Amino acid sequence: MHYTVIVDVLGDKALDLLRSLENMNVVRLHESTLQMKDTSAIRFLKGKMTKQPIEEVERQLRELRGK
Repeated sequence: MHYTVIVDVLGDKALDLLRSLENMNVVRLHESTLQMKDTSAIRFLKGKMTKQPIEEVERQLRELRGK
């Protein structure tokens, strides 16, 4: 019986273990799917803000601060 699963490998040791299992013909890795995933916070925030004049940003800050 064959199953296809997708896993997130959290460390190099886990990837080494998967490669060892592949060498024992227990699993098969598809190299085209092996890629680094960017989990940095910058990636999640990138492009979320629109450009605004500094005066508008300062006005919004004053409103938020209640001044």
